Amino acid sequence: MAEYRINTNEIKNYAEKLTAGDTVLLSGIVYTSRDAAHKRIKELIDSGKSLPYDLDGASIYYAGPTPTPSGLAIGSCGPTTSSRMDKFAPEFLDLGLSSMIGKGPRSHEVIDAIIRNKAVYFCAVGGAGAIASKCITECEVIAFEDLGCESVKRLMFKDFPLIVGIDCHGNSLFNV
Repeated sequence: MAEYRINTNEIKNYAEKLTAGDTVLLSGIVYTSRDAAHKRIKELIDSGKSLPYDLDGASIYYAGPTPTPSGLAIGSCGPTTSSRMDKFAPEFLDLGLSSMIGKGPRSHEVIDAIIRNKAVYFCAVGGAGAIASKCITECEVIAFEDLGCESVKRLMFKDFPLIVGIDCHGNSLFNV
């Protein structure tokens, strides 16, 4: 297994080099989005309205951070179960999404879309949200503020530790 230091704007360039099981320290812009936000983004796509961020080249972290303590950029920010977003992921990937970050296995349809679009599914360590938050230097709510912790946030990662869970060749850490 290899180790990489990658910026989010380089993921498409690295995708074919990455293999399931590789470790990555990811830096750059990442957007949080979970069930409720995915539903709203899908509604915006279907109605032809502009999105809160450009999906092309974007990285989504399936997370709903806790409230931000004084003096920190963000509260605890661990991954949520990715399969809950599987009904949205293939379309988002087809619109240019370069990577997803979460925990747990993905459906065959998502794996096919990852392969088709040369994307990557990264896994973050569950239960370590307080530690992971130390690798997030900025947090700004950019859409759906009424959703609270599930609002879409623009995060700045600095050496956020991840494992390649599913690579663009279809190799997976999961038996699906």
